[in-house]
Amino acid sequence: MPDVPTGLPNMPSGVPTAVPTSGATGVPSAGVTGVPTVVRTAQDLAVRPDDDTPPEPDDTPIARAAETAVRVLAGRVGDPLPPPAQTRVITVANQKGGVGKTTTTVNMAAALALQGAQVLVLDLDPQGNASTALGVIHHAEVPSVYDVLVEGRPMHEVVVSVEGIPGLWCAPATIDLAGAEIELVSMVARESRLQRSLQAYATWCGENRETRLDYVLIDCPPSLGLLTVNALVAAPEVLIPIQSEYYALEGVGQLVRNIELVKAHLNPDLHVSTVLLTMYDARTRLAAQVADEVRTHFAATVLRTSIPRSVRISEAPSYGQTVMTYDPGSTGALSYLEAAREMALRSARGPEQAAGGTA
Repeated sequence: MPDVPTGLPNMPSGVPTAVPTSGATGVPSAGVTGVPTVVRTAQDLAVRPDDDTPPEPDDTPIARAAETAVRVLAGRVGDPLPPPAQTRVITVANQKGGVGKTTTTVNMAAALALQGAQVLVLDLDPQGNASTALGVIHHAEVPSVYDVLVEGRPMHEVVVSVEGIPGLWCAPATIDLAGAEIELVSMVARESRLQRSLQAYATWCGENRETRLDYVLIDCPPSLGLLTVNALVAAPEVLIPIQSEYYALEGVGQLVRNIELVKAHLNPDLHVSTVLLTMYDARTRLAAQVADEVRTHFAATVLRTSIPRSVRISEAPSYGQTVMTYDPGSTGALSYLEAAREMALRSARGPEQAAGGTA
């Protein structure tokens, strides 16, 4: 029996044949002469210059995220923020754990610094999570906030710059801080030691640096002890992160009462200037109900921007980074950038306005 030809006429054997198609549909068909037609290529299917199809816009979520990521890697994001009239000292407090105090502190600080502000983070939590998230060494032998509060060491000797984010500094916490509350009990003016240290540091910055600090963010432990009281005395403003769940609301009332006590006896300028909803899940009714309750209670002090639940935000500290540098294009990073800008553009409220928002 003669060999059966494997190719088309006038073509060498072994050359694959094109799949016959019908028009632009891609449906196989035979040619008029019986010879299969050639498959249409991507170039054949491309939009031609005379096509009326409009080009895709560049202003898409993915494009914005990519642009933000590039700018973060360059060390700056967007237009510089207008500097405040004087250094804003803000305590980030909520005695309930797990509501995002440390996460909010470090990411808001990084977002402010990336938008041109000069920012200092004071880590008052003995766990030192803020120091970890900023990639700052904080083992027991490192000079820390403990030395400032208990030993009277100058603040500028413990403050270190944060790698990768120009304009951001950190005063780290060590495990020694866990015993500071007991040691502070017997000291004179124990509630105002941090306040005096910050004032001395501001003076030192004015004499030894070209630019002053724009923001000081103080990360508090999840308690209402002497460390938190020191933070409330040192700062005229309080930022309260509130998790979008029911249990988070229960602790806020006690926190507000303690703020009023400190205001009445130790710091007349103290007020709640900012409330930030964290771990917000727009898919649930509970999150929307909690947000409504918070906005009703705190009124204009609540930022319009809320921070969504994000795996990237949770992953970032394990790499010694904030989400701003770990994944600058993520929803969490973009939300913190917007929240920081919103907070910065708000004028600081007076005590009377804050009292009206927390009544």
